[in-house]
Amino acid sequence: MPALDAAALDTLFRTARTQNAWQDKPVSDQTLYELYETLKFGPTSANCSPARFVFVRTPEGKAKLRPALSAGNLNKTMTAPVTVIVATDTAFYEQLGTLFPHVDAKPWFPAGSAVAEATAFRNGTLQGGYLILAARALGLDAGPMSGFNTGLVDEAFFAGTTWKTNFIINLGYGDPAGVQGRLPRLAFGDACVLA
Repeated sequence: MPALDAAALDTLFRTARTQNAWQDKPVSDQTLYELYETLKFGPTSANCSPARFVFVRTPEGKAKLRPALSAGNLNKTMTAPVTVIVATDTAFYEQLGTLFPHVDAKPWFPAGSAVAEATAFRNGTLQGGYLILAARALGLDAGPMSGFNTGLVDEAFFAGTTWKTNFIINLGYGDPAGVQGRLPRLAFGDACVLA
């Protein structure tokens, strides 16, 4: 597979920024469909694909989400064209017959077990990362965050289901005026070990 050029790497990583302010420009349902159709191909262990995505884009949906938000995340979430609830289906293993058909993998993940919980969380989080990269690749900006009450989101959106909230991502077309200065990153020697 050929390496991406510098412009693509800039779009995905080097110049991409967390967005906190948004242009008054909608994100179409077709774009959201294309977003999922792109991110779904990112790898997960045993192709388990436990992430579930709720694209909150209506005033009614935003009103349901509002009580769960911290004060610092309220305005940027209410003004974002779309807020994605990245959830994890704790019963992801029910889909393994379709997603991993060459082996009966369901017994690997007993319901309620630590291995099922860890697998769902780890791979669902990974898929949320794929969503951010796919959004950037499609020309959208993203603002992932954790400042909210997961229990309130679960109650408002997932009561009676096996879905559980992981984190949320605001999506849209960012307003450059809302971008803060780039924060430092750790150097290779501080974050990496060659073994």
